[in-house]
Amino acid sequence: MTGGAIRVSEIFGPTIQGEGTLIGEPTVFVRTGGCDYRCGWCDTLHAVDPTFRDTWRPMTAEAILARVRDLSGGRPLVVSLSGGNPAIQPLGELIALGRGEGYRFALETQGSIPRDWFAALDTLVLSPKPPSSGMAPDWQAFEACLAAAGAAPRTVMKIVVFDAADYRFAREAAARHPQLAVFLQPGNLVTGKASPDEAADLEALAARMRWLVETVIADGWFAARVLPQLHVLLWGNRRGV
Repeated sequence: MTGGAIRVSEIFGPTIQGEGTLIGEPTVFVRTGGCDYRCGWCDTLHAVDPTFRDTWRPMTAEAILARVRDLSGGRPLVVSLSGGNPAIQPLGELIALGRGEGYRFALETQGSIPRDWFAALDTLVLSPKPPSSGMAPDWQAFEACLAAAGAAPRTVMKIVVFDAADYRFAREAAARHPQLAVFLQPGNLVTGKASPDEAADLEALAARMRWLVETVIADGWFAARVLPQLHVLLWGNRRGV
């Protein structure tokens, strides 16, 4: 699945990657529209909820790359493919065209839809959703995503943690795949109702981050990396940053 229109929610940058294995790296974001999950605490509803469907634009791979090129001033950097679930979209052609010009591609997905073009990525972030999301991971599909990626991209696991049940889920997920580096991220609670530019509760985030760090250290899980959402600390849940 390499051709066809790509449904785009927004393209923005350069800014920094705010989370996970590439945190702090200059990045242009291509956020696609649509998702096969409905996480209760989703912080990118404008790319998920059908209410915002009329803001999503069908674009060709060439048009997206032209916009990325314009934003980056033609200087190849990381292009982050996100959503929603970007695996829904036919992104293979975009990745091939961009890599031909020196751009590097990272993609984050819950691991529910495997694509053969995962193998063309530089970084693949698989983020199985914990109990607090209200969603249950499909581990068979997750395994298929790993198989589709093969050894080509750097593949890591990132798990959002709100509470003790989420933490137990993270430990179990890591035990399933000990070959993957694990990044833990304190949950960013949003109402999921009104504006996709909702302010973040920084005090609650800081408290959750402290609890998560203390839990990991007390548990002796020294292989896990606990990181915040840096962009949320700086700008809240605003779009386009």
